[in-house]
This record gives sequence, C-alpha cells and structure tokens, in this order.
Amino acid sequence: MSGRQAVSSGSDSDPRYANVDERKRKRMISNRDSARRSRMRKQKQMEDLVNEVSKLQNENNQLMEGINVAQQRYMEMESANNVLRAQAVELTERLRSLNSVLQIVEDVSGLSVEIPEIPDPLFKPWAAPVFSTAYYDIC
Repeated sequence: MSGRQAVSSGSDSDPRYANVDERKRKRMISNRDSARRSRMRKQKQMEDLVNEVSKLQNENNQLMEGINVAQQRYMEMESANNVLRAQAVELTERLRSLNSVLQIVEDVSGLSVEIPEIPDPLFKPWAAPVFSTAYYDIC
C-alpha cells in the first residue's frame, strides 16, 4: 500500500501526471452524473409504465362494467322477447279460434264474413296480421 501511496503522491507533484489525474477526476464526475441521469430516466420510465398500467386497468374495468351492463340488458330483452313470443302464440291461437267461430257464423247464417289470414308469428314475426275495419265492426 505504501508503494501506491508513493506513486500517487508522486503523481501529485509531477506536472506530467496532473493533467491525467484531472482528466480522471473529470471523467469520474461525468460518469457519476451520467449514471445518475440514467437512474433518473429508468425511474421515470418505470413511473410512466406504472401510470400506464393503472390507466389501462381502469379502462379495462370500465369496459368490463359496460360489457356486464350490456349482457344484463341483453338477458332482460331476451326474457321480454320470450314473453312476447309466448303472448303472440297465445293470441294467434285465440285468433284461430275466433276465425273458426266466424267460419261457423258464415256457414250457418249464409252471410259473407271476411276472415283474415293468420300468419305464423314465430316464422315471420315482422309480418303482423292486417285486419280490415269490417272485422272489427263484427266483433
């Protein structure tokens, strides 16, 4: 160790080594600053990534909530649609029954009664039956 100290102390007094020591010291300071800046950059990148993860998790939660609401509404609409389909079938059967009564009235009385055609509501639900006002006048 004493040999190193002698060389070190010798370089302090030797003007040739003064420039080398000054460059080493400046490089050491520069390296420390560079390492500090690098750590700060990495820390900022990490914070940015954590913020982005948080933002994406919030967005994901909102999307999941929206999906859940949409699924709930779909199930409600499907249930209501099933009820309406059942009612349409029931009303179609009632209409068939009424049409058979009208057919009997027409056959017995000899009067011409307009008997509407009954579409199958489950086959073509958009094809609602169209009734003339004469039908409603009889009922």
